[in-house]
Amino acid sequence: MFAIIQTGGKQYRVSEGDVIRVESLQGEAGDKLELKALFVGGEKTVFGEDAGKYTVQAEVVEHGRGKKIYIRKYKSGIQYRRRTGHRQNFTALKILGIQG
Repeated sequence: MFAIIQTGGKQYRVSEGDVIRVESLQGEAGDKLELKALFVGGEKTVFGEDAGKYTVQAEVVEHGRGKKIYIRKYKSGIQYRRRTGHRQNFTALKILGIQG
């Protein structure tokens, strides 16, 4: 059985036992969360208002920062070069189960 959840403006396909990295969420490591399912698939497919009855239980594993991404700007002919970096914060979630 799998479910589609939405958090941080993005959608993720999850099943029991998965560890996913999502946009930074509140909570300490070990805290439990409940996320609403948008779609549930497997032996029975459920979507729309019926999928709202299903919830996905998750546990916060850790908070961290992703690997550094470099951004380069360049304009030819005028000796303009810039390089900056960015590291995105994330929260790792372990999916405990899908209930409905």
